[in-house]
Amino acid sequence: EVAKRGTSISFGSYAIKAMEPIWLTNRQIEAARQAMTRAMKREGNVWIRVFPDKIITRKPLEVRMGKGKGSVAYWVTKVRAGTIIFELCGTTLQKSVLAFKTGGAKLPVKTQIIKH
Repeated sequence: EVAKRGTSISFGSYAIKAMEPIWLTNRQIEAARQAMTRAMKREGNVWIRVFPDKIITRKPLEVRMGKGKGSVAYWVTKVRAGTIIFELCGTTLQKSVLAFKTGGAKLPVKTQIIKH
């Protein structure tokens, strides 16, 4: 399914866009953000355009059925194809591309770099 909203750049000059649908966890988003800010040497701004608002619960191993819902394991966000995940501004094109390549390597989805 293709995204209908969240497909255009709103805040930055460059953006990274998901090319296929996926559930991104909060840990994956944070790992990509940290890699991007380190690659830019903390110059410029990074905007995260997705928010993990869906709870994934798990019951412990070898527990019998019943006795209610399991505890929260992690949070995810549903990303559709074409959704912008991150935006950048305040750096050169070369630093932005390097930051997006290092950050995109942390994400389990094909991504594309787009310019405003």
